[in-house]
Amino acid sequence: MMNNPLQLLIILGAGGHTKQMLRLVDLLGSEYHYHYVVANYDTISEQKIRIAGPVHRIVQPREKRLGETESALTVVRKMPRALLQARRILNDVHPDAVIGAGPSLQIPIAIVARLQRVPVIFIETASRGGDEISMTGKIIYKYHLADRFYVQWEHHLQRYPRARFAGRLL
Repeated sequence: MMNNPLQLLIILGAGGHTKQMLRLVDLLGSEYHYHYVVANYDTISEQKIRIAGPVHRIVQPREKRLGETESALTVVRKMPRALLQARRILNDVHPDAVIGAGPSLQIPIAIVARLQRVPVIFIETASRGGDEISMTGKIIYKYHLADRFYVQWEHHLQRYPRARFAGRLL
């Protein structure tokens, strides 16, 4: 048993992102101290948390609610606020690591975490079984915003050689 459990900041996103991250939390167990991040509009993810921990809210730079995707201009306008909120969360939590499975709200948190030298673990969502990965995955990978980049489909390793395959979380 750990004397001082690691502080893990878990990024939840609507739907499958939350399901996969909560599956990972279940696998990791209660030996860690969890903090969760959800989008400011997300009322469902928080209700699904099984291993308790504080919940922090942040504006999601790119929302895909009701089948619509926001314009690039809207994303650019939201990003400064999201970065400030991410900085506040990271300063409050002082996590030992940030872990997420691909919602866009992971980008501002990953940027701030990299600046503060907090390890970032990115897990590409399992819903991307084809040749492409998510927009968040593309940004995280291209700009080296994660210390570890995992894919849940082995064939993604051909396109993302720095990634690691660890199987599916579902």
